[in-house]
Amino acid sequence: MSSRDRPAVRLGRWTTPLLVLTGWASVVFAVGTAVHAFVVVDERTLTRMMVLAGADPGQAPVFLVGFRVVGCLYLVGNALGVLALRRRPSRWLFRVVLVVNATQAAGVRLVPPEVFTAARERFGVAGVLPSLVTDIGALVLVVVLVTASVITRAAWGQVRPSPGASRP
Repeated sequence: MSSRDRPAVRLGRWTTPLLVLTGWASVVFAVGTAVHAFVVVDERTLTRMMVLAGADPGQAPVFLVGFRVVGCLYLVGNALGVLALRRRPSRWLFRVVLVVNATQAAGVRLVPPEVFTAARERFGVAGVLPSLVTDIGALVLVVVLVTASVITRAAWGQVRPSPGASRP
């Protein structure tokens, strides 16, 4: 189906609030990701995590490189989400935001619990806060965006014209 064949969509009453919510949430998630990947999770925290997990603590430097590469990918993804603040809805941005946030929300389940234990031991609650805010916030954002798109049958809460409506 070409773009010419697709029914036109117009801004719905929730489009702008969803874009603004997504943009600001992406700012918060980018900051949280940066703090988690480059401040909280360092070689010392990872070494402790590996001891807690019964893994070889000598592998912490290698694991840290991989962890930070993934963190950088999420930083880029969250930075793209900030583009929603332009208030110009696009399907590609909607898809990117959904993929980035759905996978980031899975972080609570995918990250070994020993990471959170080591971070809490070293930094207290502040050590787990960036990850929890980012991961749980991403889940909430995904639920809100998917719900809006299911209700309106379009990305960003846009509205499709009624089937009987004439096109200009």
